[in-house]
Amino acid sequence: MDAADAADPDDHEPIRTVDLARRRSHEGPGQLVADVDASLREAGFLQVTGHGVDPGLRAEVRRTAREFFALSKPVKERYAVRIGGRGWLPPGVEANGNVEGEPTPPDLKESFAVGADTPVGDPAVDDVWFPPNVWPAEVPALGDAVREYAAHMSRLTGELLALCACVLGQPATTFDPLTRNPTWTFNINRYPPLTEVGEPAPGQFRIGAHADFGTVTVLDREPGAGGLQVHTDERGWRDAPYDPQALTVNIGDLLAHWTGLRWRSGRHRVLPPQPGSPTEELVSLVWFAELDHDALVTPLAPPVGARADLGPVVSAPFLKERLDAISVGG
Repeated sequence: MDAADAADPDDHEPIRTVDLARRRSHEGPGQLVADVDASLREAGFLQVTGHGVDPGLRAEVRRTAREFFALSKPVKERYAVRIGGRGWLPPGVEANGNVEGEPTPPDLKESFAVGADTPVGDPAVDDVWFPPNVWPAEVPALGDAVREYAAHMSRLTGELLALCACVLGQPATTFDPLTRNPTWTFNINRYPPLTEVGEPAPGQFRIGAHADFGTVTVLDREPGAGGLQVHTDERGWRDAPYDPQALTVNIGDLLAHWTGLRWRSGRHRVLPPQPGSPTEELVSLVWFAELDHDALVTPLAPPVGARADLGPVVSAPFLKERLDAISVGG
């Protein structure tokens, strides 16, 4: 395991915190624009406050998810799926580090996955991007909490995409025609303690180093010794800043492509369980916002975009290539 670099008191923290209420009130828009642009150029990450998501709801999703994860393995296996499915993703089925081109051990986590359940009527599309959600009968409150959370996340990610467009001088409605029926995914990740998984294999993480694939990811996380780290060119790997009032936001490959790689797709990882905290168990709520499956993404031209040599891409095949890369086994 690579440790984070030693802290430097004079270090510049590249991940800014922005208050979305300032955008709604048009208070200090110039500084907000500058902070968002700089943070996404340097790190591909932001922290956002003023997001309007009730902390009580976040706690209820986490509570009911923990109730599901505490079920016996035979019960959870009734809901077992592979990456892209709806239900329980058991340990061992995902290795995010593989997307960077080198085989890595499976990630030390289990997940419960839901997604957009708004089929378009084409089985070739619906089977991949809009399979029906599966709700465990043993924890009926989980479905209610997740559906309410999903409504808030859909609103929030629409606001974040509008903000991203405005920061780069584009109309706030830029992404509206591309998000009429988006293929979002919501994963609840459980990172088991060291006492449960044992010593990690060489190069094994709770989540291996990678960048996300879609537009924006919204993360409600618990801090811990084996928590989130972000990579930047200037600082290498560092623990991500944490504010219990904030949500952590990072952009993915598709949004970075839209900016002509002006903004970076935030590279990150989740450390393995640490010997100094052998009983630490963390649960993260991870919302992956995407576009319509057939959305055509045309990069912004310079001088707004950073490069002129990137062509348009279609959302579904762009994402599918990356999802296939992180799947372990058949």
